[in-house]
Amino acid sequence: MVNCEPLDTDSILGKNRKYTMPKPEPVTESARIQSLDVLRGFALLGILLLNIIGFGLHSASYFNPTVDGATSGINLIVWGSVDVLFEGSMRCLFSILFGAGVVLFTTGSGAKSAALYYRRSFWLLMFGLLDIYLLLWLGDILVAYAVAGAILFLFRNRSSRWLLIASITMVLIMSAYYAASGFGLNLLRTASQEITSDQQKAALSQEDRETLDVWWNFESDFAPKVIDEELAQRRGGFQQNLQFNLKKSRELFTFQMPLYSVPDALAMMLLGMALFKAGVLSASRSRGFYVKMALIGFASGLTVNLYEVVTFRQSSFDILVGFPFVRPTYHIGRLGMATGYLGVVMLVCKMGISSWLAQRLAAVGRMALTNYLSHSLICLILFTGVGFSLLGTLDRWMLYPIVLAIWVFQLLISFWWLSCFKFGPVEWLWRLLTYGERPPMSR
Repeated sequence: MVNCEPLDTDSILGKNRKYTMPKPEPVTESARIQSLDVLRGFALLGILLLNIIGFGLHSASYFNPTVDGATSGINLIVWGSVDVLFEGSMRCLFSILFGAGVVLFTTGSGAKSAALYYRRSFWLLMFGLLDIYLLLWLGDILVAYAVAGAILFLFRNRSSRWLLIASITMVLIMSAYYAASGFGLNLLRTASQEITSDQQKAALSQEDRETLDVWWNFESDFAPKVIDEELAQRRGGFQQNLQFNLKKSRELFTFQMPLYSVPDALAMMLLGMALFKAGVLSASRSRGFYVKMALIGFASGLTVNLYEVVTFRQSSFDILVGFPFVRPTYHIGRLGMATGYLGVVMLVCKMGISSWLAQRLAAVGRMALTNYLSHSLICLILFTGVGFSLLGTLDRWMLYPIVLAIWVFQLLISFWWLSCFKFGPVEWLWRLLTYGERPPMSR
């Protein structure tokens, strides 16, 4: 049976230790909130539905299905279904759970010191950099989580009300920023379309050229030549892939992360802290509460996401209509869907339903860091020139049998592993690096 008692648990990407001074001691398996493990496993598997696009197709395919020709038939159906049901919501759940983990790690009678917390965050950062430069996954979220988590520590003792207001405020600010970005890019596109020759471009002032470069750089990411160059480089060996990642990661760290990834993660982590302190994530609220949570979440999320997908399709896939980071409604849709999924999982746990799937989702959740990095390793071998070079050779729908195979593998192997060992291998290493002593591995 899935145990949903509101006791101690792990953080989003691994198990915590419960300190009893002067010596730290690991948390026992009986002292876990299994609802969080199940939700974490669900989010971990769900996030692969989106990441597989970046692994198996050109990176621009994540934002525009025209890049890989997914504009009709089963490919269009797959694109629309995944975008409506899962885009952004799985990442949202992951961030919410990370916030809950920060509360567990830093507050209460077993609160860990700031030094221990930041040591733990430092090693999470290192795992993220390993994911980017060794496993070659530019879509990594661990680096952003480590940075956002460092900021989050400052708010660990705030009330659930304060944290909820802070999260909502950040979401509103980000939505306004996305709207302003879309408006500005539209103006720049219109201005650039009025330039019909190289001579006109050369006549522009330096200031005007620098301004219009914003649009030209954005537009170039979807140009056929750039797409072909990326596919060729990523189908190469490890060195070619590493060179590609070194170049692209500069933009990741100087632009995407500070303006989008870290604020996004921080807002949802604050929400996670608020929800955990309010007892929502430990399945301790009433069944009626979770039913309403699921119904309201799905109603709002599906309405917004369907509207966004339909308008994108009707615009003939105009990138400024479909690009997530210029849509003011983006966070409403993803938060709605995430809330719906959260309500369903908590309701299942509240009902005390024991199932084969729930037990194995919990195991996946307990090994979330191992399984997350395993996604990168498996897809590195499948799609890049390090392995089988399948990048860009499969239709969009063909990626999802691969997702299903990875899901089945991780559901089975995680449950088996934890029947033999106390921690996932990377979780064990993270504990060792954090606490400076070797935790017992075998049962």
